[in-house]
Amino acid sequence: MKAAAARLWASLDGLSPESIALVLAVGLVLGVFPVFGCPTLLCAAVAFLFRLNLPAIQLVNQVSAPLQWALLIPFARIGARLLGGRAVWNFAGAARDAIAGWFCLSLPLGLLLYFILLFTLRRCRPQWFNGLESPG
Repeated sequence: MKAAAARLWASLDGLSPESIALVLAVGLVLGVFPVFGCPTLLCAAVAFLFRLNLPAIQLVNQVSAPLQWALLIPFARIGARLLGGRAVWNFAGAARDAIAGWFCLSLPLGLLLYFILLFTLRRCRPQWFNGLESPG
């Protein structure tokens, strides 16, 4: 985990607080997308679309992979409640329910995470972004 954190800070070196907050929030939100294989493609598409640091967003995506596994069933249950039915445990039904749950939870929480990170990074800018030391 220390090696991943060191690589992440190295890839974020020289970026603005806005870019860092966006990379971390988008990488985490898309990294927990409940269809396996899709987060990598989604992160790459968003990185190219918004001109973000591709290695950094992919690293955040890969670090959040255990959360993808952990949140699969809760997303499916929330999505089933939102769609008005019972949790269906066939592949298509479970994927549909999990994606619905992901949309309703992850996107608003991702926006909140972005603004919290942006506020925090702007306040800590004199300490972290002078190139003298990395946090941790």
